[in-house]
Amino acid sequence: MKQTLIAATAVGALMVGATANADLLRLSHQWSQQDVRHKVAQIVADEVAAADVDLEIRIFGSSSLFKPREQYTPLSRGQLDMAVLPLSYAGGQQPSYNLTLMPGLVKNHDHAARMNDSPFMEAIEAKMAEDEVMVLVHGYLAGGFAGTEECITAPGDVEGKQMRAAGKAFEQMLAGAGASIASMASSEIYTAMQTGVLDAANTSSSSFVSYRIYEQVACYTPAGDVALWFMYQPLLMNKTTFEGLTEPQQEALLAASEKAEAYYLEEAKSQDANSVKVFEEAGVEIAYMTQEEFDEWRAIAQETSYKAFVDEVSDGQELLDMALAVE
Repeated sequence: MKQTLIAATAVGALMVGATANADLLRLSHQWSQQDVRHKVAQIVADEVAAADVDLEIRIFGSSSLFKPREQYTPLSRGQLDMAVLPLSYAGGQQPSYNLTLMPGLVKNHDHAARMNDSPFMEAIEAKMAEDEVMVLVHGYLAGGFAGTEECITAPGDVEGKQMRAAGKAFEQMLAGAGASIASMASSEIYTAMQTGVLDAANTSSSSFVSYRIYEQVACYTPAGDVALWFMYQPLLMNKTTFEGLTEPQQEALLAASEKAEAYYLEEAKSQDANSVKVFEEAGVEIAYMTQEEFDEWRAIAQETSYKAFVDEVSDGQELLDMALAVE
């Protein structure tokens, strides 16, 4: 009977929708163990284990527990304890989250860190609290542009080009600048460029490297002092689950999260720098965006992406103004 009880407990801890053991937290994400977002999760798990507070965090990566865009709902219902995910994936449930993947809203990693510690983020976290979700680790990852024949730095560079953009708001902005949009996953960019379907693409620094886009392009515009593409990808936790932990467990989890957040920021910067090195070694031209070009893009975004957001979200203008107020 004892063996049966142990087996039932093990299965119950893994079942979707099961009540989690108080000493076991299940953490879901979509990436491999080499990815920075897995490493952030691993730091939290390792630090909590080292704190010896009778709490284990078990990580389920590579979409092994939930599909990427299906994590937020079970997280909010307590069927999942923790998750690392792009918050904009939950834009269908909370339209305000779409502001965390908006062109020109964040200009560099230090600005992103200030955004994380601002009234804007407090407002976003208040939306999460309505869904019983809380942030443990803040984090933004950056991206850029790559062109098969020409550099993409200013709006005029995309006119007439067939482009892939990372996110609906970026598609709106690029279309406003005169580009034709081809929607596809980042994993499909390489073949689309190889076959002439795409002239240019916008995605994250890590995706540019991992999908070997440097083999198909002539010019790369990385995230530098200014960049258009930043995506908020935090480590989240079910609020009720957190509040059900003992005080030592909560303290250990928060201390671990603080350490992981510092790592996340530095590693995000490092990924951008590494992408430049990889493209340079492949013989690709590097072109950095200037502040003036960034301002030109933002002006177009205000008439396209920002306007659409404000029209679709009841308190959209207030949230947008709070985000733009972060210096």
